[in-house]
Amino acid sequence: MNQHLTLLLIYSAGLIALGVAVGRLVRSSGTFFVAGRGLSALLVFATMLAANIGAGSTVGAASLGYQLGWGAWWWNGSAGLGTLILAWWIGPRLWREASTHGFLTLGDYLEFRYTPAVRLVTALVLWSITVFVLAAQLIGVSSVLQVVAGQPRWVGAVVGGVLMLTYFVAGGLLSSAWVNLVQLVVMIAGFLAAIPFALAATHGIPLTAGRGTSMPESLVQGTFLVPLLAPAFIVSPGLVQKVYGAVDERAVRMGVGLSGLALMVFAVIPPLLGLSARALHPNLASADLALATVLVHDVPAVVGSLGLAAVFSAEVSSADAALFMLATSLSQDLYRRFLRPAATDAQVLLAARAAAVVGGIAGMALAVVVPTVVTALTAFYSLLTVLLFVPVVAAVGLKHVSGRDALISIAAGVTVSLAAQFTAGGGGWHGWAPAPLGLSASAGAFAISYFTRSHA
Repeated sequence: MNQHLTLLLIYSAGLIALGVAVGRLVRSSGTFFVAGRGLSALLVFATMLAANIGAGSTVGAASLGYQLGWGAWWWNGSAGLGTLILAWWIGPRLWREASTHGFLTLGDYLEFRYTPAVRLVTALVLWSITVFVLAAQLIGVSSVLQVVAGQPRWVGAVVGGVLMLTYFVAGGLLSSAWVNLVQLVVMIAGFLAAIPFALAATHGIPLTAGRGTSMPESLVQGTFLVPLLAPAFIVSPGLVQKVYGAVDERAVRMGVGLSGLALMVFAVIPPLLGLSARALHPNLASADLALATVLVHDVPAVVGSLGLAAVFSAEVSSADAALFMLATSLSQDLYRRFLRPAATDAQVLLAARAAAVVGGIAGMALAVVVPTVVTALTAFYSLLTVLLFVPVVAAVGLKHVSGRDALISIAAGVTVSLAAQFTAGGGGWHGWAPAPLGLSASAGAFAISYFTRSHA
């Protein structure tokens, strides 16, 4: 067994021990779902940033850096922009409503502002698409183990899945928040340690991609990521529930806001390492291997191990965020609300843990067949944006919304997005990608419904 693999296994055991220990404090669904609404600004910052730095932000962004160049900055930069809007506008308002009315999920809020039908539709669609983001994180874990130990993808998917299932099922958001804090420290230390050695190996900062695209050209090309990613980070149910867990509005603004700024700074690192991999290893079998390859072959062993632990932490922390959405949407939005309204708190907690296990197994299976991290996350973010962005923002900003407005908006957005995805080779129509097309259709349909109803 090599040094990198040994340290990763020891580190994984430590995360499990911490998560299980914290999980012993969880005795109710409120603690499992929103950590008893007691997260400080520091814990909000840690759990938000750790959730947002995942397979897409590391393996995926480095893969884009390997192929596109500095335009890959927009992967994390767009997420940072969306997170700042969540911190300073949407988040505090949602926190006030959640604190006043005892909301545990975004579905609670959607039913409050619209109708039970809106909650049901969004929960069903969310459950079906969130397995894609979970699969993406497990593909990221697999890329690490593939380079470190030569293991096939399914082994990495199972190892990552079992790890995050163990500590998440133990304690939900409370366990995740404390584990995420440790993971965040490892992530920051690992990536910062790797950068100087990657730059030394490439004799300076790589400014062009392999096909000769300049830095300004690449940055312009990468702006296609903004409409795909920024809206999703404003309304993602997993992130909204972390907002619900804050102890007060100040913790929301400080914790979420600082995580958004940190994402925009962190956004420099994956493209830099991806470009370094392109310069040093121009013929990789898959661009998804770029980040792990640099950390294994081009930096000192100790630094490489720390960097691999950072990547491993990133994937697992975002995997537990996806699992969080799966568990809570099924147990709270479907099981308690529609299937068994008289369920006791203990039964809801059991349902959440069971849903996490089922969702985790589905994510492991999907990770074996989905081709790349970017493919999986593109499918997730596109549908998440057209499903939720307009209904949530409208509910926050307008007074007299109706269930009809939301359902028409969702139907139009999802239909157009899927049609654009499955025609013209998935490239959209007339230069417009599926996500902005679907978002435009959703906004237009909502506006027509809202104004025709209000003037009827």
